[in-house]
Amino acid sequence: MYYKFRVYYDEVEDFVRDIEIEANDSFESFHKILLSSIGLDGKELASFFICDSKWNKQKEISLMDMGDDDEKEEPVYEEEDEYSLRSKLPIFVMKDSLLKDFITNPHQQLMYEYDFLNPKVFYIELLKILPEEKGVTYPRCTHSVKELPKELKNFKLPNIDDGYNELLEETEDMDDEYGGDFEDGYDDLDMSGFDEFKEF
Repeated sequence: MYYKFRVYYDEVEDFVRDIEIEANDSFESFHKILLSSIGLDGKELASFFICDSKWNKQKEISLMDMGDDDEKEEPVYEEEDEYSLRSKLPIFVMKDSLLKDFITNPHQQLMYEYDFLNPKVFYIELLKILPEEKGVTYPRCTHSVKELPKELKNFKLPNIDDGYNELLEETEDMDDEYGGDFEDGYDDLDMSGFDEFKEF
């Protein structure tokens, strides 16, 4: 038995991926076929969310175990804060979680969130449950429309070192203009013009 899912991405009009994957397969396999079919590099964290018919999140299936919950202090959130709602969800790990154990609705809805710092959220709906076909290798992408823009695939946070290098270049320009060394302080500046005030 295999599931046929359709994947949408609201930020790109008409973006679609159809994914077929065995019911006995893990969410980690689902994650990997999504990465390859969408064109994501796989260097960021990701989670699936099992949703109800109104897209309310009910369970989280994370790429990795984020630690022992017993050792964490309970965070304090505002009443309707997104992170508050997320922190209360039961959390599972992809490699240990089989699809068949979480698909409870013939039209099951899921979210796939990739890169938590710059989230890309994909909406997933179960289209069909079908018997496996002989000679077919699962999981596979059977239908693909539209690509993510390059800036979304390769988005990176600004590098702190880049800002430091720009500041260093500006400092060197000031050195050239004023004849002083602003990195070493004021020790080498010409103070001879202040001798006339010594008598005071």
